[in-house]
Amino acid sequence: MPSYLVRSQPQGPTVLRPQPSPPKSASEPLATPTPRPAPTQATPRQMVAQPPATQPASPQQPTAPQRGARATPILAGQARPAPTPATPSESAESDEQQEAQDDLLAKAKEFVSHVAIELAPPWLVSLLVHLAVIIGLALVYLREDVKSIFVVELAYGEQLGEQMIDDTQFDNIETLEVDPAVSLDSEPVLDPLAALPELKIELDIVGASTNLTAPSIGIALSGREKGAKRALLAAYGGTGETEGSVGLALEWLQKNQQSDGTWRLDGPYGNGSIGTENRVAATAMALLAFQGSGDTHLDGEYARVVQRGKDALLKMQDLDGCFFSTQSLQIQHQLYSQAQATIAICELYGMTKDPDLQKPAQRAIDYAVSIQADADGGGGGWRYSPGQGADTSVAGWFVIALQSGQMSQLNVSHEALRKVSLFLDSVTSDGIHYAYRAGESPKISMTAEALLCRQYLGWSHSDPRLIQGMQAINAKPIDWDPAAITEIPSAYYWYYATQVAHHMGGDDWEKWNQVLRKEIPKAQVKSGRERGSWSPAGDQFGSQGGRLYMTCLCTYMLEVYYRHLPVYKH
Repeated sequence: MPSYLVRSQPQGPTVLRPQPSPPKSASEPLATPTPRPAPTQATPRQMVAQPPATQPASPQQPTAPQRGARATPILAGQARPAPTPATPSESAESDEQQEAQDDLLAKAKEFVSHVAIELAPPWLVSLLVHLAVIIGLALVYLREDVKSIFVVELAYGEQLGEQMIDDTQFDNIETLEVDPAVSLDSEPVLDPLAALPELKIELDIVGASTNLTAPSIGIALSGREKGAKRALLAAYGGTGETEGSVGLALEWLQKNQQSDGTWRLDGPYGNGSIGTENRVAATAMALLAFQGSGDTHLDGEYARVVQRGKDALLKMQDLDGCFFSTQSLQIQHQLYSQAQATIAICELYGMTKDPDLQKPAQRAIDYAVSIQADADGGGGGWRYSPGQGADTSVAGWFVIALQSGQMSQLNVSHEALRKVSLFLDSVTSDGIHYAYRAGESPKISMTAEALLCRQYLGWSHSDPRLIQGMQAINAKPIDWDPAAITEIPSAYYWYYATQVAHHMGGDDWEKWNQVLRKEIPKAQVKSGRERGSWSPAGDQFGSQGGRLYMTCLCTYMLEVYYRHLPVYKH
């Protein structure tokens, strides 16, 4: 603040005047005042104070201003007043006033700082404190000694999928020891899984015309677990190529899942089913492919995919357990779809024991039993409409559904299984070859499906009819070339034949698997939009089922090594 008073200008700002310095003590000598000379008129640019009157000031050589002297603020449009030269006494008084003002300014700054801290909002103070703590922690360095070295080994596979399985992975399996000298000439021995609970099927076979005296073993799903899966894959002749094909197929299925969690038979992929749409069957079949590889809605790489598919399928089920009542399905598709959906839900419950699935699964089993139709000779089966007629094709799916219910420890009617056995007697003349319906000619596809049912229903591994039936199957191996065989290629037949051969084991399985593990992966699409799928072109039921149907059946075949444990063992 200036040491001299600022005069008030008309219409100008008001400037506060500083308090005058206290009067000097009487003991202090007073300086003799010197008369002031008349000031020289200054132009507006000459704004400096003149020296004392002891020396007349030269207008041409202005001196530096005295300490404490400051220019008076000039408002726009005003002329600058000429400064008055200061005497020595006025200069001393100005110094004292300047010191008082500096002291006052320091106290004012201190007061403002104090008020700023006191009035600062709490969030600002908290922010500053946390920033200080974070910065402090960032400066702390903790050293951790490396106690182990991880080694990554890379391997090159000549063909797709071979890099996925390393034989050394089986060396350190503690709970699943696999004898490298397993002979496929004998029936498989599942020593690694001996500790797993065995779910036995006890059938009421009173009055059955078929021989069900052999002990029957439930379809354990424990082979789908990671440790057992690798061991069984090695023990039963799976390869990196077969597993690579499964992986590609699951990727394709994931990509084609709809936004509501379902799948479709007619697209959006190429070569969908012609004139047919069945979301119940499509969703159930896709879920079975994921579940066959060990994925559930609770665990696995595709847990989210299975979760969405499971939820969508359960929304289709009514209170009676029926999955197609809320859907507009062609009559010949209704019970196929019902059986497939029942298998999917029962398997998922058996794999997870999720209590939320227990009631839907049991409802589906109960509904299957309730719609079983009476057949010739007291037998019973299923066909297109509930309670009306029976054929081997639909009956086969329901036998697997009831078997899935048993291995999941659901309540399954023994009488229903007994009636199925009697129905199968009605569609064969020798127990070796089976027809679609009673009185019709046998078909190789129906023979494979019926023999699988016989295995589940208790036929002995040494039953001559089963042995001869397996020989008939191996006489018609997998072949995509329709000109090379007497029958049109049929993934439906290959799917059932693969399971029968796997349960038989030994030479029968080795012979079938030698073709399976080469031909099925070879036919898979390896590039482009449909990479991972199988084309339905040329297949017996390809145009009806479409690309998704074909892809699911081929995936099931390549999962056979661990999908279901063999029925027979010593």
